[in-house]
Amino acid sequence: MSARPQKNPRRALLGVGVAAAAGLALAPGVRLIELARARAAGESASSQVRWGMLIDANRCAAGCSACVDACARENSLDSPIDLRQRPQWIRKVELKQIGTGRTAAAPVMCQHCAEPPCVDVCPTGASFKRADGIVLVDRHTCIGCRYCMMACPYKARSFVHETLTQQKPEVPRGKGCVEGCTLCVHRIDRGQGPACVQACAESENGAMVFGDLNDPASEIAQRLRAQASAALRADLGLEPAVRYQGV
Repeated sequence: MSARPQKNPRRALLGVGVAAAAGLALAPGVRLIELARARAAGESASSQVRWGMLIDANRCAAGCSACVDACARENSLDSPIDLRQRPQWIRKVELKQIGTGRTAAAPVMCQHCAEPPCVDVCPTGASFKRADGIVLVDRHTCIGCRYCMMACPYKARSFVHETLTQQKPEVPRGKGCVEGCTLCVHRIDRGQGPACVQACAESENGAMVFGDLNDPASEIAQRLRAQASAALRADLGLEPAVRYQGV
């Protein structure tokens, strides 16, 4: 009689750790697992939706930092006294076309890939992708190994080195963890768009459009059909949810 195969002890240990961490309350009444994996109304994130962003570099002013500043305010990234240590979940970069020398400014953040390498390399499952395509980090199970930072071709993640204060309960952060753009998932689950997109609209540049890529009637889907767009590092085949025009 053959012996029953045993479960992988490493996987079993990780399962216990994840289950235990999922029950930890980050703040009174706030549990990160619940915030990240489910919508505010208690409904599961739907795979019929894929949230994405379209950025028009032709409308993005080189000296404008409205999107960066809005992200910092919304996610309490502006608390460090030393500005050199302030994380940027979204940053402005200069893109240059090698053939013509033409330059353009554009914001770059987590691209929320359909095939995210950060999720593939994470040993604990802390990096994960919701059913609606949003890529997140669970601070309870992140062990700070930073494999995801090395795997990300967009340099879109950062590491929290210092103890944090003045955090917002709906945007939990933690020392010793990796973090990055969440597309303002807490706002999305309330029926709003990311703070950066709202700030860009208020600046009257209108360089950023957010919406459901799977909805043919959405503004972002219509714009993508009407005009050519490109993905950063499309050669990697990661199918990012952030697309660019004018680059």
